[in-house]
Amino acid sequence: MNDNALADLPVAVIGSGPVGLAAAAQLVTRGIRPLILEAGPIPSAAVAEWGHIGLFSPWKYNIDEAARSLLAPTGWQEPDGDYLPTGTELIRDYLKPLAETAELRDAIQTDTRVVAVTRDGKDRTGTSQRESTPFLIRTQDADGTLADFRARAVIDASGTWESPNPLGQSGLQAPGEAEARRSGFVTSPLPDVVGRDREQFAERRTLVVGGGHSAANTLLALADLREEAPDTRIGWVLRRADPASVYGGEDQDGLPARGALGARLRRLVETGAIEVHASTTITGVGADGDDAVAAETDGEPVTLHADRVVPATGFRPGLGFLREIRLDLDPVVEAPQQLGPLIDPEYHSCGTVAPHGARMLAHPEQDFYIVGMKSYGRAPTFLMYTGYEQVRSVVAALAGDQEAADRVELVLPETGVCSADVGSSCDAPAGAADEAAGCCGPAEPVLIGIPTGVEHGRSEEAAAD
Repeated sequence: MNDNALADLPVAVIGSGPVGLAAAAQLVTRGIRPLILEAGPIPSAAVAEWGHIGLFSPWKYNIDEAARSLLAPTGWQEPDGDYLPTGTELIRDYLKPLAETAELRDAIQTDTRVVAVTRDGKDRTGTSQRESTPFLIRTQDADGTLADFRARAVIDASGTWESPNPLGQSGLQAPGEAEARRSGFVTSPLPDVVGRDREQFAERRTLVVGGGHSAANTLLALADLREEAPDTRIGWVLRRADPASVYGGEDQDGLPARGALGARLRRLVETGAIEVHASTTITGVGADGDDAVAAETDGEPVTLHADRVVPATGFRPGLGFLREIRLDLDPVVEAPQQLGPLIDPEYHSCGTVAPHGARMLAHPEQDFYIVGMKSYGRAPTFLMYTGYEQVRSVVAALAGDQEAADRVELVLPETGVCSADVGSSCDAPAGAADEAAGCCGPAEPVLIGIPTGVEHGRSEEAAAD
C-alpha cells in the first residue's frame, strides 16, 4: 500500500474509557480520523462497572485538554474543579458528553470486542514492507459475528478490568476458583456493596482478599453496611504480615480523600470491626463445602468460611489478542520495556513516574502503542492524568510532530506518599534510579476504581482506560 493510501486509514483506538476517549480527542485535534472499538454495550462500559466508587482526584485533574476543546462548543458545563466525582458522575458529566460529540459519536463501535491485531497479510514473522502495511484488527460482536478493520496505527487503551489476578498463590488460580467465580461465590473485583449488590452481603460473611485501594474501598463499604445490618461480618485476607502499608499517608497524604480512606480503615481494624488474616494465602475455594476457603497462614493450613469472597487482588494485561504484534515488554511487570523498571512494585511504591510519552511506550511494531492502565502491565496504581499525557505524546508522534511528542506538557501537583515498609522508587534497579528520582515528591492525582484506584495489586487503575 502506498503512503497516501495508508494515511487515509483511521487510527484504531481499542477501548473507550477516559484514556481511550482522550486519545480519540487528541487524534481529532490533529486532523486524524479515529476508529474507537469498545467491547461493551456502551462507551466507557468498564467505568460503569465501578460507577459507585469515588475518585481520589477532583475534576480539575480528570479532564483531558483535547477532550475539553471538543466539549466546549457543545454548551457542556465543566464540573466544579474541586469536586471528587464517582465513576457514575465521571461518565454522566464528562465521558458520555464526550462520546456524543459530533467528532466522536460516529467513530465509536460498541459491542465490538477486539480478538486479534496483526498486519494485513502478515503474521509476526513477516518483515518485508511491514511498516508500510496496514494493521488488521479482527473483532467479534455480541452475537459472535467476526469483522475485520484496517488502520494506519493502533492505540491499545483497553485497560485491565477484564483480566483480574487470581486469588491463588504463584500467579495461578486456586483449585475451585474458576467454578466459584462462575457461581458468584467469588464476586466482581469492586461490588456495589451498599447499592445494587446489597443483598449478597447484608447479614452475611464476606472475605475481602487483597491489599490495595480496591480492597480498602470494599472493606469500608462493608463497614457502612454493617451499621445498617449488624450481623454483617467482615474478614480481610492479606499476604503481607502487617496491614499498615495499606493505610498509606493518612493525614500526611496530599490527596485528602485517599488519606481519609487509610485512616478510617486503620480505626476499623483496631476496633475489631474487620477481622484481619495476615500472612495468609488462598489455596482452595469450596474445598470442604460451599462456604469453605482453604488457606495457609504462616505456612500452616487453615479453613476460612464466607458467604462471598471479593477478589481485590489486582489486574494484569490481557495480551492474547496481540500475539501477532511485535512487542517489547519488561519481563517482570509486562509493561513496555523502558517503563517496566520504573514501576516495578518490588522497588517502586509511589504509584507514578515522571510524565512520559511515545518514546518510552514504543514497541518494535511501528505505530503500535499500549497506553493507560494496560501500559503499566502488572504494576499497581496507575494515574489517569498520566494516561492523558501518554496519548497526547503518542498522537503527536503519529502526526509526525516529534518535537511535541518529546515535550513534557504535564505539570503535576505536589501530592503522593511513599509506603515506608515497601521501599521508595529511589530503590529502583540500577539504571532506573535517575529516571525514577523525584517520584516520592510530586505525584499525580489518582483514579480509584478499578480499576485506579484499580490496582493490579491496583486500585487506581484498569478502569482508568
